[in-house]
Amino acid sequence: MEGLPDPGQIWSDFTSNPVVQLAATLIVVYVVMLWLGTAYWAFRDMQARTENPILPYFASALIIFFTPLVFLFAWLMYIIIRPRETMAEVYERSLAEESLLAEMEKHRNCPTCRARVSEDWIVCPNCRTRLHRICPACQRLTEPSWSICAFCGTDLPTRARPAAVPAPAAAPAADRPEFGHEKGAVPQAAHNP
Repeated sequence: MEGLPDPGQIWSDFTSNPVVQLAATLIVVYVVMLWLGTAYWAFRDMQARTENPILPYFASALIIFFTPLVFLFAWLMYIIIRPRETMAEVYERSLAEESLLAEMEKHRNCPTCRARVSEDWIVCPNCRTRLHRICPACQRLTEPSWSICAFCGTDLPTRARPAAVPAPAAAPAADRPEFGHEKGAVPQAAHNP
């Protein structure tokens, strides 16, 4: 068995090679840098996701605690438990919601029945409330409360107008024919003394 080299000797020769030693050193340095870089990334990421000053330190300590050998497990845990949105994303979403609410409030509602009305309607079709007046000089829509036209400067008539256009009135009870009776006929019960 003299022809077979000793496995320990082969391993010793392999590890004593300067190229292998340099490669092993570079791998160890890379893993340590990746470990510390991941801890720093977790710190900065948590700073962007919360206003709590302690949580970024806790997140980076979680990564460092798991040593360079199993820090990927800690990184996966951090990815799972971290807040879903950054504070910038939360702020952007709240701005979008406020913008949408402001856009919705831009649409006009009838002051009486709260039905949605168009800006160029004169009367609410639901409750007949007067929404605008027409300026006699420039024919543009004005608000009912204006005493002067903002577009041409004409004084608007200030006569009292009802808030709502009256609905057609029902016929009085005396003028309505009852079922089976002609108009003006006296019912049978009225003839009995």
